[in-house]
Amino acid sequence: MKKAPSYIYSIIGISLVLFLLGTIGWLVINGRGMSKYFKEQMELQVILHDNTRDETTKQLEGILQKQPFVSKATIVTKEEAATQMQKEMGEDFMQLLDVNPLYSSISVNLRSDYVNTDSINKIKAFLMQSNIVREVTYEKVVVDQMNATFRKFGLVLGAIALILFIAVIIIIDNTVRLAMFSNRLLIKTMQMVGATRWFIAKPFDKKAITTGLLSGLIAIIGLYLLKYAASSYIPQMVIFNDGTSLAILSLVILLVGVLISVLSTHRSVIKYLKLKLDDLY
Repeated sequence: MKKAPSYIYSIIGISLVLFLLGTIGWLVINGRGMSKYFKEQMELQVILHDNTRDETTKQLEGILQKQPFVSKATIVTKEEAATQMQKEMGEDFMQLLDVNPLYSSISVNLRSDYVNTDSINKIKAFLMQSNIVREVTYEKVVVDQMNATFRKFGLVLGAIALILFIAVIIIIDNTVRLAMFSNRLLIKTMQMVGATRWFIAKPFDKKAITTGLLSGLIAIIGLYLLKYAASSYIPQMVIFNDGTSLAILSLVILLVGVLISVLSTHRSVIKYLKLKLDDLY
């Protein structure tokens, strides 16, 4: 009667620490998704010469759409630029002028990997090779601050994840060892009747695999429930979701649960086999 509760407590304890590990992993994944999303909102303005024909502008847009560094490219006509400026200024500046002083342009959203000063400078040099491009502008200060912020955020989360991973290993190891303590006399008795180490350890290792799998599955279910609740409360989080990374995280949780459970269980069995009978009490 004592064995079942000990394994149940073991499963509950391991599930909780794996869920905590999964939560931190999920936050890291969302942090990466958030970084990617905000970086790809940054726009590079490719300003064109005033006499550029519409056909030529569309050709350049088509070329940009095919570039590996471009997430999206959108043509902004002189009229659209004027309308946008009127909204920003809150008044019709065109009434004061006889002509539209603005230029047609192509608004380019870069892929997140290219949103840094070095890559953007190379992209600017590439764009300026075109004889219809007048100027290429972007908010350099915003890019630098954004990269610095996300870099610090990633380092903090990474450090927390590493510390927690070490803590999870220690906690699961102690949980399994406590669960195995109640079986020490059974292990020693089997040794005394002539059973081999492999024969004694095999059923405990199988039980450890089951315990690790169950604990991992419970933790994964809890993690997906947390994700669902967070997405329901904050719908914008759907933007940051990465199904592939979450699936990999789930697999890692299962593997960590099984591996640590099996290793800790096997080590405990060997430990009790090496002890003298009197030392078990």
